[in-house]
Amino acid sequence: MSRLVVVTGGTRGIGAAIAARFRAAGDEVRAPGRAECDVTDERAVTDYFASAGPVDVLVNNAGISSSAPAAKTSLDDWRGQFEVNATGAFLCTRAVLPGMRERDRGRIVTVASTASHAGYRYTAGYTASKHAAVGLMRAVAAELAGTGVTANAVCPAFVRTGMTAASVARIRERTGRDPAEAEAALAAASPLGRLLEPEEVAFAVAFLAAPEAAAINGQTLVLDGGGIQK
Repeated sequence: MSRLVVVTGGTRGIGAAIAARFRAAGDEVRAPGRAECDVTDERAVTDYFASAGPVDVLVNNAGISSSAPAAKTSLDDWRGQFEVNATGAFLCTRAVLPGMRERDRGRIVTVASTASHAGYRYTAGYTASKHAAVGLMRAVAAELAGTGVTANAVCPAFVRTGMTAASVARIRERTGRDPAEAEAALAAASPLGRLLEPEEVAFAVAFLAAPEAAAINGQTLVLDGGGIQK
């Protein structure tokens, strides 16, 4: 049976790969970018989901990052990352919960990061906001226990996306390394020893969103080759 799937931040990178996987499975997919649904705007989120129809699967994928030592992180950067990565996930989750509860079925999957489990240098805002996103997921999962609705998260290491390319560029600027060396430095952060491909994250999301995954709730699926074991 075709489901209505909404993937926020779905126009590129991980979001586009997730949207493509659900479409290939025959689902009806909406993959709004910021221009179509600003996840930090309460009214925009409310209006978007009111017009979308009954959502069967919500993928909270919209996210941003910046890099700076904690002592040099501006309040605007801190707030901006929390607004998108945590508050955005909250607003979208809140929007779909009543309908899912009423129908007693649904899947909510948040795309977090290994930074939701461990601290990394120069990522205070990103790491804290991803911890918050996972905390939200766990609280929602506790409320959903015993129903036909689940909330889970996938937590990948660095993925080959535009966001990671920007991280590679920052390493090059600061260290003078060539692109291959800069990418290798990021890849070395996990036992996987390479960047993840967006399609690998999409697979994990589709797994947690499957009808057969009804017994999985409140869990984080870490994609890093075994470095973080939860």
